[in-house]
Amino acid sequence: MMETPQAAAVDLAVPVSAPSASPWLGFAARRLGQFLVSILVLVTASFLIIHLVPGDPVRASLGLNAPQQLVNARRAQLGLNDPLWLQYAHYLRDLFTGRLGTSIDSGLPVSQVIGQRLPATLELAGYSFLVAVLVAVPLGLFLGVVTRNGRRRGAELAATAVSVVIAAIPGFLLAVGLIYVFGVTLHWVPVAGQSGFASYLAPIASMALGPIAVLVRILRLEVIAAMRADYVRTARAKRLPDWRVYLLHVLPNALTATLTIGGLLLSAMVAGTVLVENVFAWPGLGSTIVASIVAKDYPVVQGIVLVYGIGVLLINLIVDVALALLDPRSTIRES
Repeated sequence: MMETPQAAAVDLAVPVSAPSASPWLGFAARRLGQFLVSILVLVTASFLIIHLVPGDPVRASLGLNAPQQLVNARRAQLGLNDPLWLQYAHYLRDLFTGRLGTSIDSGLPVSQVIGQRLPATLELAGYSFLVAVLVAVPLGLFLGVVTRNGRRRGAELAATAVSVVIAAIPGFLLAVGLIYVFGVTLHWVPVAGQSGFASYLAPIASMALGPIAVLVRILRLEVIAAMRADYVRTARAKRLPDWRVYLLHVLPNALTATLTIGGLLLSAMVAGTVLVENVFAWPGLGSTIVASIVAKDYPVVQGIVLVYGIGVLLINLIVDVALALLDPRSTIRES
């Protein structure tokens, strides 16, 4: 049967859509671009801020009684007499070649200083986050199950009140309180330093209690919302055991929305190690950066700020990728 001219015109008028690229490619390109731009902003900000701090780092390192000729020679050796833009260009060049500079105070490579202190900080932040997750997830799931549909109103009010109070206490104040109660009064834990299992308890508790309070509140609400969903009613209609409904249907969907908050809390915990390490005299990057700021040790401060910043950016990137894996529609919505 021959096509009429009108039918042919209609066929020609219909546009043929080209196969669209995978939304993952656009998502990955955007996240990678944001990551690189953020690193450049971080590098520039850390360089400018530390160089705008008043004072002479060489004089602080050599002492007030050092001869001026020695100070001038040391400044020339470190390139501190160069214009600020030239120092910045040299700093970027060294970063691209993998060099973080040399400590003005100790004379050691900054990478060596960071390498010696980084493991202690990673242990403190990692263990604290692990404890927070292991405590908050089952507790939030339990509270969500027992307080659903307005049940056990007293337990709900008590849990909310306790979590609000704990979350409102600053980390350093909580650390001081733990030292006084468990270290000074009860003598259960050391008050400072990294010396065995007991020395980890108070620092980890001071860092984990706040995130636990936040995660429990959020997860409880997400569990209650998930239990009203159709897929939970379908699972119950199949007469599945309660534990399977809670663990295989309710918890995974509740954790999807909680993952973003968990990533933000982990970023805050990494940054919070600065205060906690100084309270407990923990031999990590946090105590080192404070000492370096006091000594005006520019290269060490810049290197540690860069490590902290990149760590936070990587955590946010990992959270974004994990959310995209759990909900691929998010990559399309952002396109």
